[in-house]
Amino acid sequence: MPHDDLRHVRDLWDAEAATFDEAADHGLRDATVRAAWRDLLLDALPAAPARVADLGSGTGTLSLLLAEHDYTVDGVDVSPEMVRLARKKAADVGGVRFVEADASAPPLEPGTYDAVLCRHVLWAMPDPAAALGLWVDLLAPGGRLLLVEGRWFNGAGLSADQTVALVEQLGRHAALTRLTEAVYWGREIEDERYLVVS
Repeated sequence: MPHDDLRHVRDLWDAEAATFDEAADHGLRDATVRAAWRDLLLDALPAAPARVADLGSGTGTLSLLLAEHDYTVDGVDVSPEMVRLARKKAADVGGVRFVEADASAPPLEPGTYDAVLCRHVLWAMPDPAAALGLWVDLLAPGGRLLLVEGRWFNGAGLSADQTVALVEQLGRHAALTRLTEAVYWGREIEDERYLVVS
């Protein structure tokens, strides 16, 4: 990503960091919402202990959720403030670290992850296909890709068909699960939200 664009994105997410966890699906503060995400992810991921790259990890909520269930997690986020908050949350949790970097080209070792997890980040990449190719390169043989994405009421995002097509263009199978239930979001939704596993 060009330097000026990267700085703009960093500033945007730094400004969002203080209130980011207020959304039910960001902070997972509600026990029912948290349990729904736990069950969804643990069912889709390889069994622990597995190594997971959480790209666009924000304040680290999903990374920490997985670390609490014996996964080793590397979270990557472009926002220094998001990473600061994630590290603060993780102070007493083992098996998780956070790196400040551009998720479109994460500075992680290729071929070493059992899973790559990305929630609501692929749609924001300047070149989603290129980013996805780099993310798949992080996977060890047999590794799994989990993409939580959506196309929202304001027109932003990626449709399920678009995300499935991006994955299939890499020669990978894509299994789609629609996430329409309010339990994932803390409220009823009318837009398109889903999980693609490959």
